[in-house]
Amino acid sequence: MSLFNKLILAGLISAIPVAAHATDLLTSGSTLPVASSGFDWNRFYAGVYGVGQDSGAGGQFGAGVDLGVNARLEFVLVGAEVRVEGLDGGAGMTGYAQGLGKAGIALTDSAILYGAGGIGASFSGPSESDGLLGGGVELALTDNVSVDARYLHGFPITGANPKDQVTVGANFHF
Repeated sequence: MSLFNKLILAGLISAIPVAAHATDLLTSGSTLPVASSGFDWNRFYAGVYGVGQDSGAGGQFGAGVDLGVNARLEFVLVGAEVRVEGLDGGAGMTGYAQGLGKAGIALTDSAILYGAGGIGASFSGPSESDGLLGGGVELALTDNVSVDARYLHGFPITGANPKDQVTVGANFHF
């Protein structure tokens, strides 16, 4: 018998007590730890996020705050959100506000995949307004905290610069 075959045989023999012990855990009446019954998406939330944006005038980076509400109906999620962000970079300093609606599906009790659409407008810097369309994913980390990653494309209503925006942030649900 080769050394390799002896090592495999020794490994299999040493694993027998471990497998027997695992079987005892399942049949002895002890319970295994169980995850919570799921995240409650039916609440208001507030959060912070980082943002990167590219437009015809150049790239910008910044931070923002959001406030919103979600309602989960079976596996469907609907929500509304307002966001305010400050951006700086190639296009200069800009203040930007967004009003968004979102709708999506629950991938699991703690993960939501959604589409978002709405309107955005600058309140400082170049005067622009945009129709917004995109989507994202939100994952619950604890009973009250989730992380959110989102992409939005801005279609110019006033102004001439389409926008591509990516945000990553955290929300506190209350």
